[in-house]
Amino acid sequence: SCNRWQRCFYKRERRLEVKRRRKMSGLKEGRTDLGTVHRERVTLVVDGSHFAVDPATFTAHPNTMLGRMFGPARQHNFTRPNGKGEYELTEGISASIFQVILNFYQTGVMRCPDGVSVSELREACDYLCINFSASTVKCRDLSALLHELSNYGARRQFEGFLEELVVPAMVSCAQGGERECHIVVLADDDIVDWDEEHPPPMGEEYSQILYSSKLYRFFKYIENRDVAKTLLKERGLKNIRIGIEGYPTYKEKVKRRPGGRSEVIYNYVQRPFIQLSWEKEEGKSRHVDFQCVRSKSVPNLAVPGEGGGGGAAWGGTMPSPQVDELDRLNGPAPSQLPQTATNES
Repeated sequence: SCNRWQRCFYKRERRLEVKRRRKMSGLKEGRTDLGTVHRERVTLVVDGSHFAVDPATFTAHPNTMLGRMFGPARQHNFTRPNGKGEYELTEGISASIFQVILNFYQTGVMRCPDGVSVSELREACDYLCINFSASTVKCRDLSALLHELSNYGARRQFEGFLEELVVPAMVSCAQGGERECHIVVLADDDIVDWDEEHPPPMGEEYSQILYSSKLYRFFKYIENRDVAKTLLKERGLKNIRIGIEGYPTYKEKVKRRPGGRSEVIYNYVQRPFIQLSWEKEEGKSRHVDFQCVRSKSVPNLAVPGEGGGGGAAWGGTMPSPQVDELDRLNGPAPSQLPQTATNES
C-alpha cells in the first residue's frame, strides 16, 4: 500500500508540473486564464479604410518599409501614431491595393484579383520596398503582369547601358563645348565607310556613334524607348528624343551632274538614335548687344569739339538692339519691339 501511495503522489506531482509549465507558456504568449491569446494590434489607415494588423506580420519581412517602420523605427520612437493611435499610410495607395499587399505579408504571395491595376500594384511595391516578381505576384491577367515585368527589366537593363555607354558619349560632347548630344546606335557588325572627299551632306559627322548590338535590340521596342526616356528625365536631362532614323554607312555610287558636279549616293540603314540636352533652353540666347555709332543724320546732337556748347555731348544715336535670330523667331515682330528711350537731360 505504501508503494501504491507513492505512485499516486508522483503522478499527481507530474500533473501539477505539467499544468505549471502550460500556465507559464500561456503567460509568455499573452494568454489569459481562459486560454485566449491576446496579440498586439496596430491600426493602419489607408485611403480612408482601417486595417488592424499584428506588427509581427510586418517585422517578419525586415527588408520592406513596413517591416522597418514597425521594427527598429518603432522601437526607437521614429514611427509615431496620430492622435487616435492610428498609423496613416501615405496617399497614393488605394485600399484594394493594400489588401493585396497584406496577402504578401501573410502568405508571401500577392494574388491580384480582377479589377485591380497591376501597374498600380507595382508602383505600391516599389514604394513599400516589396519585391515585385513572378514568384511574389500571381495574376489572372498575364499580359498586364508580363508588361510590368518587362518594364522593370528594361529599366534595370538601361541603367547599365546609361552608365557604360551613354554617359561617356555625353561627357565627350560636353568636353567639346557642346550643349546637346546626338547619339546613333549601330550594330556590332555595321561598317561605316565614308568617302573623305564626298561625305554625307547631313551633318552625321557631329553624331556620337555607339557600336552595341544589345542596345540596338533594346531600342527595337517602343515600350523600351519610353522606359529609357522616363529614366533620362529622372536624371535631369531635357529635350529628349529617342527614335529610329536612317544612317549612311557606305558609298554606293557616284553620279555625275551637268557642270562636272558629282553626287554621291550612300547606303542608309535604320538605326536607333538618342538626342538630348542638359541645358534648360538649348540654343537660346537672351543677350542683347548695343552698339554706339556716330550719327550724321541727327543735327541737334552736338559733337565733341564742335559748337559752343557748355560741356561735351554724346555724339551718336542709340540704335535699336541687335536681336538674336532665335529670339526674333520666338519674340514679337520687329515693328512691335519697344522703342529705345532717349537720354534724359
